[in-house]
Amino acid sequence: MNKYILLVFSLITFCGFSQDKKTKEKENEFTATIINAQTDEPMPSVHIVNLNQVKGTITDQEGKFTIPAVANDTLYLTYLGFKSQKIKITNDMLKFKDTKITLTELAFALEEVVVKPYQLTGFLEIDAKNVSLNDSYQYAISGLNTGYEAGNKNPSAVTKVLGAILNPADLLRNLFGKKPAQMRKLRQIKEDDRIRDLLAAKFDRETLTELLQLEKVDIEDILNNCNYSKSFIQTANDLQILDAISGCYEEYKGLNRKK
Repeated sequence: MNKYILLVFSLITFCGFSQDKKTKEKENEFTATIINAQTDEPMPSVHIVNLNQVKGTITDQEGKFTIPAVANDTLYLTYLGFKSQKIKITNDMLKFKDTKITLTELAFALEEVVVKPYQLTGFLEIDAKNVSLNDSYQYAISGLNTGYEAGNKNPSAVTKVLGAILNPADLLRNLFGKKPAQMRKLRQIKEDDRIRDLLAAKFDRETLTELLQLEKVDIEDILNNCNYSKSFIQTANDLQILDAISGCYEEYKGLNRKK
């Protein structure tokens, strides 16, 4: 009989705990609707990132979204063709649950593009030489798992690679030692599929700079000193840039552990 009473009591306690947990989770979520400022129409597929908690989501067909958030968190909203926007969460926004956020459409002025056609001869061997190719080269040394992309094939490129290999600790310490908080976010960003999908479709570095709280020039400096070519830095999508920075940072941590 005592065992039966204990079992019932345990079930009641568990149910109460589960209910409290669900209530708490709802209290730590923010729900809103995003609309087009020009048309007042709801906007589906808008990307939302909580910069503080490093969580991401997108709006549904009615422009609605729900994301983990507490007061003073900052949300970063992006949508192709619209001005990106940052929203700071307040207690009132969490309490009333009927927040509407507007995004403003951007007007793009297309620059004149000059197309220079190749003079084709009809002979593959000749025409192939007239087409510009990516001239970035990657170097590797037997026994090391890391490849070094040094840009153009010239003597200085090889020297740059050897310098990074022979004295990597000083180089990476200067890059990452001053920004520990930003670099700790790398793993969180990579674990969120919504954010990864967003970064894979972007090339402007805007969301990446907001997430890591770095300037674009800082990102370029990191990649340059981690021996990535100018071609890669200019053409890679934001997810590839994130993975490159992350790989370089993991190398930095590995070198520090050996000290």
